[in-house]
Amino acid sequence: QVHLVESGGGLVQAGGSLRLSCAASGLTFGSYAMGWFRQAPGKEREFVATISRGGWSTRYADPVNGRFTISRDNAKNTMYLQMNSLKPEDTAVYFCAATLQPSYPSDSRGYNYWGQGTQVTVSS
Repeated sequence: QVHLVESGGGLVQAGGSLRLSCAASGLTFGSYAMGWFRQAPGKEREFVATISRGGWSTRYADPVNGRFTISRDNAKNTMYLQMNSLKPEDTAVYFCAATLQPSYPSDSRGYNYWGQGTQVTVSS
């Protein structure tokens, strides 16, 4: 059974940083491209970042490009999201997801497995 477990969320002031982790089990981690998505209250889930299976290619949503960094450690079956210069509009539940598609899509419909999410709150 596949499990994706996010951690590292919390409350931070604007301009601060957080590092999210996504620990995977029950799958061959290196065979999956991975992604981060987020959902703010009253809004649809949106794409944040994605990373290829080997970690050599990444893609970011425009609002986070230059502030967030996605990475992975296949030896530890873990993916990360380093979030710097956080803004109140980054407040959301952050989800990690895994896909067998090698194209590391930005469309959430392309993902096979999802975590339960971790709350990130940025105060102004």
